[in-house]
Parts: sequence; structure tokens; C-alpha cells
Amino acid sequence: MNGLSTVLIVVGLFLIGGIISFVKQQMPKNLIVLLSIGAAMCLVAGVLRLEVWN
Repeated sequence: MNGLSTVLIVVGLFLIGGIISFVKQQMPKNLIVLLSIGAAMCLVAGVLRLEVWN
């Protein structure tokens, strides 16, 4: 597990926490969808960059 994949996974998990917070605060749905897309992209990129696939 290299540094960049770790950072991407941590940022993705941080954004998921933001999504949960924004849902509880009843923020606009567009903002929640945007955060969800960003979190999914970070998590997928982090997992795909892991060195276990080689």
C-alpha cells in the first residue's frame, strides 16, 4: 500500500463522513450527490492503486 492510495482512501472516507453530516443537516441534495460522486471516485481510485492487483 503506497502513500497515494492511502491518501485517496482516507479522503474518500472523510467525504463519506461529510455526506452523513450533510444528510443530518438536511443540506441541498445536489451538494450531497456531488460529495457522493467525489467520495466514490476517491475510494475507487485508492483501491485500484493498491499494489495487491499485480
